[in-house]
Amino acid sequence: MEERRKIHRVQYPTKSVIVVCETGEQYYVETENVSPLGMGLHLPKDCPNLVGKDIIIVAETLIMYADVKRQEQKEDGSFEAGISARKFTTEVLEYLFEHIAGE
Repeated sequence: MEERRKIHRVQYPTKSVIVVCETGEQYYVETENVSPLGMGLHLPKDCPNLVGKDIIIVAETLIMYADVKRQEQKEDGSFEAGISARKFTTEVLEYLFEHIAGE
C-alpha cells in the first residue's frame, strides 16, 4: 500500500480484529503496517465497504480507534484498506473497559 503521508509506516504483520462501533460487527483482518497516525490492513473478500466507518481495531497489544479512509479491491477479490487514528473519547474508553476487561 503506497504511503500518502510524510510519516512513514513500519511493517507490522499480525492478525487483527476490527469492530465497527455503530453495529458491533467484527471482521478478522491482517495488519500490514502501522504508524502513529494509522494502519494499512488486508481485508478478506467478504468484508463490506467500511470507508467512513468508526472502528476499533485490536492488533496483538495495540488498540486503535480509527476511521476507514480508503478501501481498494485487489485482483484476488480481497481488499487493502487505510485507516486513520482518532483520539479516544471518554465514552469509547468506558465502552472498552466495560466490554473487554475481565470480570
